[in-house]
Amino acid sequence: PMAATDPQVLALAAQITESREQDIPLLLLKLKGILHSPSLGCEESSKIKQDLYDYGLTQYCLLVLKRDHAQLHGAWATAAQLAEILSHCCVGLEVKEDPEEFYKKFLPSAIDSLLVLGKRLQARFIRAIKDKEKQDFLHWFQIVTDAICWLFGGHIHLAACVLQNDRFLQLLITDDVETAIIMMSVLHNILRINSSVLLQVEEETLHSVLDELVYKLSSTTNPAVGSAATKLLLLVAKLHKQLVQLFTARYKGLKGLLSKQWSGKGFDREVNQLLDLLYLEQSSGKGGVQKQHEAASIIQAAWRGFQTRKRLKKLPQAVITLQRSFRAKREKELQHLTKQKEDEALKLQMQLQRQKAMRLFHERQLALLEVVHASQMNKYLQEMEEKSALTIQRFWRGYRARKIFHQQKQSLKEYKAAIIIQRAACKFLEKRRRRRPLSPWKEPKGLTDEQRLALQQKVDDYIKLHPASQMSEETSKELHMQAQAKLAQFLLRSRLDQRAAQRREALLAQVNTDVELLMNAPGLAETTEKDLGAFMSRSIPVATKARQTHNTMLKYTRWPWWKKLGDEFEFMEDDVIPDDAINTELETLFIGGRK
Repeated sequence: PMAATDPQVLALAAQITESREQDIPLLLLKLKGILHSPSLGCEESSKIKQDLYDYGLTQYCLLVLKRDHAQLHGAWATAAQLAEILSHCCVGLEVKEDPEEFYKKFLPSAIDSLLVLGKRLQARFIRAIKDKEKQDFLHWFQIVTDAICWLFGGHIHLAACVLQNDRFLQLLITDDVETAIIMMSVLHNILRINSSVLLQVEEETLHSVLDELVYKLSSTTNPAVGSAATKLLLLVAKLHKQLVQLFTARYKGLKGLLSKQWSGKGFDREVNQLLDLLYLEQSSGKGGVQKQHEAASIIQAAWRGFQTRKRLKKLPQAVITLQRSFRAKREKELQHLTKQKEDEALKLQMQLQRQKAMRLFHERQLALLEVVHASQMNKYLQEMEEKSALTIQRFWRGYRARKIFHQQKQSLKEYKAAIIIQRAACKFLEKRRRRRPLSPWKEPKGLTDEQRLALQQKVDDYIKLHPASQMSEETSKELHMQAQAKLAQFLLRSRLDQRAAQRREALLAQVNTDVELLMNAPGLAETTEKDLGAFMSRSIPVATKARQTHNTMLKYTRWPWWKKLGDEFEFMEDDVIPDDAINTELETLFIGGRK
């Protein structure tokens, strides 16, 4: 009934119900103070645990442990404390309503969650570099393993559940010394609490556990690991005599390994006891030992351990790949959002700058209207309009000239590259042609009499089939004169074509030279009198034309602004600009010494 419920449990349940999801883990940590209150007796403690289960707080702890522990407040420290709280809430609790749900579903799920948490803490402890991080992860791992031991100590049937869980085997199969010793102590507690658990599990699980213990004895020289593995094997042999037969049959080199490698390491009493049991089993029923298989047994144990480790190391690859792709996608989305925010901020800043500039411009105009006299206002406005028009025209011409120049520059680079490639290819072919040796003259072979008669017969037959037409001497001379005339015309035309080709090549070379001079010309601010001489012509007609063009340009700049702002001028192509305006924008550019 509600009246008998502990008020602290009621208050905490109400607070969790009204809180946000991310605040629930920190609220659940308050259960530790409620459970460990010094004023509680045995009955009161059981009643509080029953209330916690009835109000769903114990289930909340299990749900929080199944979430991503890195996203919790306090991360792994909070997860370890919740694991400890969950084990204390379950031990001493007797559920009367629907006990099958609690004993067969809830408790195995809690064991599985604690083993998953322990596996993650072990992995981060192995990857940690700093000593402080390694100590913290090892401390939290010890808390989680103690919670597991406390849980199956209160519910003995969970010992077989822990031993049959694949994650327990993954935790036990490790090369790390600290976590391996902790997991072997957990296995020791399992055997101490439920001595018959090894006979309850599957044979494959039993063999995997024993293979790992024997592998640790054969692969390490650490006394702590060797002592823990030896004590476990001794405990197994004392609890189950039938498993001693399995030792002698499956691990034939175990006696030699114990006597040679682990004698005199500080735990000789356990080693000698285990050896006595093995020798006793050997002498009592099985006869002689096949010594030639001892080395093979050790190799098999090492190989099985290696294969199991290799298989377990491949399991996290899929999870790692999924996490990497998820983080990359999330990083891409964050970058996209950041860029979008920056663009919006830039647009807002540009808009504010434009508004500020327009406001300053209007304020300056108003200030000038107060200063300038009314009679000078039209003249001032006209000058401002002319300056504005000149500025707009200057920027437009600069933009158009830069655009044309960049287009011509790219095409010129491509043209020069093609010329260089063609020149190199021609030189290569010419050298190859010169190096080719001339074939010696070979005198044709003469015809035999039989070949000569056969050839003469073929000629006579062809003449009979194709008789030649009769042609007079005058017709022959006329055809000869026509051929001579056409040959003379061809020679004359080829000579003219050759001169035209030479002229084209000369003009093309001149254009290339002019373009190179223009591209390498210095800016107006860096121009000297020597540079001006390269662009001045010595020809009087050319200089006169340039002077006339310059005067026309000066007159054009003095025109009123309203004569220059027409649509036909701003968007006019170079080939339709009138002669009385800018008639030679590019045509009046001359290279020194050339017409």
